[in-house]
Amino acid sequence: MTLPADHIRLLFGLKLRQLRLDKGLSASDLAQKSGLSVSYVTEIEKGRKYPKADKIAALASAMQVDYDTLVSLKLSKKLEPISDLLRSKFLTEVPLELFGIDPSDLLELLSDAPAKVSAMIRTFMDIAQTYNMSVERLYLTMLRSYQEMHDNYFPEIEAAADSFLGEFMAPEQVVSDTLLVNLLKTRYEIQIEQFDPADQPELTALRSIYRPERRTLHLNASLNTAQRTFILAREVAFQYMGLKIRPYTYSWVEAESFEQILNNYRASYFAGAILIRRDVLVAKLTDLFNRSTWSNEAFLQLIQDFGSTPERFFYRLSNVLPSQFGIDQLFFYRFNHTAGETNFQLTKEMHLSRQQGGGPRGIVDEHYCRRWIALTILQELHFLQQNKGIDSTLCRAQLSEYADSGQQYLIISVAHSHRPEAQQNMSVSMCFAVNDALRSRMKFMQQPSADVPYRLVNEACERCGIFDCRERVAAPIVLQKKRQFAAMKQALGKLA
Repeated sequence: MTLPADHIRLLFGLKLRQLRLDKGLSASDLAQKSGLSVSYVTEIEKGRKYPKADKIAALASAMQVDYDTLVSLKLSKKLEPISDLLRSKFLTEVPLELFGIDPSDLLELLSDAPAKVSAMIRTFMDIAQTYNMSVERLYLTMLRSYQEMHDNYFPEIEAAADSFLGEFMAPEQVVSDTLLVNLLKTRYEIQIEQFDPADQPELTALRSIYRPERRTLHLNASLNTAQRTFILAREVAFQYMGLKIRPYTYSWVEAESFEQILNNYRASYFAGAILIRRDVLVAKLTDLFNRSTWSNEAFLQLIQDFGSTPERFFYRLSNVLPSQFGIDQLFFYRFNHTAGETNFQLTKEMHLSRQQGGGPRGIVDEHYCRRWIALTILQELHFLQQNKGIDSTLCRAQLSEYADSGQQYLIISVAHSHRPEAQQNMSVSMCFAVNDALRSRMKFMQQPSADVPYRLVNEACERCGIFDCRERVAAPIVLQKKRQFAAMKQALGKLA
């Protein structure tokens, strides 16, 4: 692949510095031997200058290496990770500016302490390989960090959604399938067809496929109304916002770039914003929060009023609550559970809370606390399905206090059937740190209530010190190791 000029300058500078140090020369020594100024040598080594051929020849002669060795972009083994990074698509495809990083600052960091930075890069690469982190997963992790940095609220997308609503909708009008289909067909000249997953089982996992060469949107015939409406709104978003670099399947088969994933998120955000209007949602939430008691049924009704899936509704809450209500200490997660299995799969999470602890973040290969409402609601739904023939959507709220930290969270969880053919259910939960800001906004949180039952919880069985817990499914081995280490340190202190 062709490298950008600044990357070539940096690689040459790193190579020059590496050879100089191997020869035991200082920058001043090299400058004197090559007839160049010290400042010019330093500029070259930092990747700011690329010398002309005669100066490269002088540098090669001064270090007693041939010209071709010096201009070769191959670095030593200890600097290979930097070379791999510069040759990868990472620095060119990832818009570092989104994270407040100036690419030139990153290049300068690489040049200032190349060996240390190289070791750090190698460490990150080893961690990624250890946990089998794909490029797609890396991009999704970066996207989640970007969302969290901005409290998952983006005024420019909200403004685009407001502009769309002002152009095509009356103030109280709801965005409908009919409107979206008409827009796609007449304004954007996109045809809409359906495919039956029974006839094409390989496409069962896909909800939609867009064929740009045919300007055709193919929809999975098994979609429910809420899913279909969201897919249509998302396609309108790609067209209305002019997002050209995009995935053509949903969910995507393979992510080709970070911009593709970022634009997919932008289109999904826009779709949520036009389907769940901010002003209407704020009014309805204000009414719900001003009630003296919590109602699971009222919350489910709110989701139904917007014709939304629970997950999409929670995502929209994460846009609105920080910006409109000042409730920004929250996180969201989704669990899947299959009948007959004892494990619960965490399939999505997003943290806007700055506090440590609470929820599944940082838990790997451990058993999540079986007292979490996100898990008990799945157990309850499975019981109702198996024993009562009831397959409705459930909503439950819980005031969870973490045994180790004492931090309390209000957790609202909704569970429903996800893949009936595989006997799989899903729960989505939004968790709010209980603090003065939350109590001031949610009247029902100002006094203890049976509507929001209290429960002592922890993060994972392996870390938990609640030894009389009937729900425990694994020994507290992490906690035991921690206490053994603390005892050893105390004993070492006594020896001193």
